[in-house]
Amino acid sequence: MPQPAVARRMERVASFLAMDVLSAAAAKERRGDSVIHMEVGQPSAAAPRAAREAAMAALEHGRIGYTEALGMAALRERIARHYRDTYGVSLSPERVVVTTGSSAGFVLAFLSLFDRGQRVAITAPGYPAYRNILEALDLEPVVIPLTRADGWIMTAAAVERAHAEKPLGGILAMSPANPSGTMIGREALRALGETCRRLGLWFVSDEIYHGLTYGEPATTALASDDDAVVINSFSKYYCMTGWRIGWIVVPERLVRPIERLAQNLYISPPYLSQVAALAAFDAVDELEAVKAHYARNRAMLLEELPRLGIADMHPVDGAFYIYADIARFTNDSIGFARRMLEEAGVAATPGLDFDPVEGSHYLRLSFAGSEADCREAVNRLKAWFGRAG
Repeated sequence: MPQPAVARRMERVASFLAMDVLSAAAAKERRGDSVIHMEVGQPSAAAPRAAREAAMAALEHGRIGYTEALGMAALRERIARHYRDTYGVSLSPERVVVTTGSSAGFVLAFLSLFDRGQRVAITAPGYPAYRNILEALDLEPVVIPLTRADGWIMTAAAVERAHAEKPLGGILAMSPANPSGTMIGREALRALGETCRRLGLWFVSDEIYHGLTYGEPATTALASDDDAVVINSFSKYYCMTGWRIGWIVVPERLVRPIERLAQNLYISPPYLSQVAALAAFDAVDELEAVKAHYARNRAMLLEELPRLGIADMHPVDGAFYIYADIARFTNDSIGFARRMLEEAGVAATPGLDFDPVEGSHYLRLSFAGSEADCREAVNRLKAWFGRAG
């Protein structure tokens, strides 16, 4: 009997290699082996105590139901206040849309901003889900390769060139970036916004690693471009990955269209997660202590990895990743990561997840784990490189 075919678009949606590595690491652990996890961008710390207690209190109260599709008014107001307090940006709460993680935010944004077939500029290296979500929605990702000469960031000049070659519908930039942690400075971010306005393009700014910087604080695109679409999340700085709660800030003319989409796709963000997220804003001391341990991990790895011959990396301005060139060891990052997992018990993500061309000689290492785990990873890699040598 003939079977219905899977939609053709699914042939274009690649697997998420970081999650494949996580699965392989979990299988190794089930066999009784020890693994140090540096493959997934997930804080090792629990959600803030205040967030957990708020959620437990809500459970004790009883009924857990729907909220408005755009999110609880109190949470939207608190997010708007966050922009005033953190960036000096005055923002109406009505422009804030609470989402089921930043992933839902991207889906809502892409569906509301772009028509089928439109071209959206992203970077390589870059977060792999961007291109996969765009492909799944029948949009065309246009890759702008990042270069050392440009400081490993998307530049206004690169956007101009891509648009001149064939018109774009918009761009997506991330700062601090995944996989590198590299930040786009204030003036470069302003130039991107100005270029998008002049060319009539949508500017989507992924800011989910804001709060996790180790020098200058990150700048929101909204500081210089009120028409930017900004996506953020409680997953990274707030240590709430599994709560699946995030937000987007949109121009007023997009609020109602996105609300209609959210009503039909998700009904509403999870009530418990919204309650917890509201409380998380009052846990700054606890969250800053978590960031301080990331900073110690970062400093240790930036000192120790060059001693192993892993010295060429993108600037680690923020987030909790190191994106390192391993060309002196291999041009097969998938095979290298597989051997490192099996032989050294250290899980890392091959660069091909983030860059299908140059990623064959890159590796991403997350330092979001405990200090003890990061130190143990270095010790294991020292022994492994010694054996390999």
